[in-house]
Amino acid sequence: MRRGGMALLGALALVATAAAANAPDASLHPKSRTDAEDALVAAASAVAEDTAAVVEKVFSVRPEIRPESPQALLVATRPADLPGLAPDVSAFPFLRPESLEQKILFKRRLKKKGAVCGDIEIQGKEIGKVPGRGVCGIKDAVEITSISGVRLSQPSVMDCGTAQALNHWVERTVKPTFRRRGPVVELKVAAHYACRTRNNQKGARISEHGKGRAIDISAFTMMDGEVLTVLEGWKRDPARKLLRQVRKGACGPFGTVLGPGSDGHHQDHFHFDTARHRSGPVCR
Repeated sequence: MRRGGMALLGALALVATAAAANAPDASLHPKSRTDAEDALVAAASAVAEDTAAVVEKVFSVRPEIRPESPQALLVATRPADLPGLAPDVSAFPFLRPESLEQKILFKRRLKKKGAVCGDIEIQGKEIGKVPGRGVCGIKDAVEITSISGVRLSQPSVMDCGTAQALNHWVERTVKPTFRRRGPVVELKVAAHYACRTRNNQKGARISEHGKGRAIDISAFTMMDGEVLTVLEGWKRDPARKLLRQVRKGACGPFGTVLGPGSDGHHQDHFHFDTARHRSGPVCR
């Protein structure tokens, strides 16, 4: 047993001696390298340095500098004493002055305050029920002073259905038709609410005027003061062509459209009403 232990200790000593002889450079007993090994180590070191350089070049995160924007270049080259540019050409449009915004909002509030029939383009006031004899009268009447920015020559009483039809006609037909000649700023009202028979004829049926569903227009006033009447304008072109266009545009929004040529009672004005006919609008 003792002899076997001594043999084991001897074997361990031999292994330790061999390990020390082959230890790396960091070992307490480094082994000298041959010239071939030194050359191999040097070559490996050079390859490692080259590889590290390539990896750094390929994978390095270095963002490119963003080029100057045209707006910034424009500001840089702008003379210091140059007056402020307009918003449509300035690199940095200036904000609308607060005073101007307040002025616009104030006007809009005033306009909204006078709106009737739920439409800001229909200006006037509510007057409620208008009594009348027989079938005359209006349940919920309004008194209109302007339509879509075009004033009426006199406050006109009607129901909201008629006011809305009038607004549609003015906005979609009257204003576009007179854009080059005008613009139109006023409608001459020949008649609105009145409890009477049709064409004031004795024994005739009650007119739509007596129900607040009709309005008569006899002339159009332009911004420059020109007054185009239905009576005189219908006699010659190009005024007659324009008047034909506005009459045609009223057919649809209104159920009845009458004017020059329809009968002897409408030579000097257009009659519009919102009566509905079984066969469709009556326009002549």
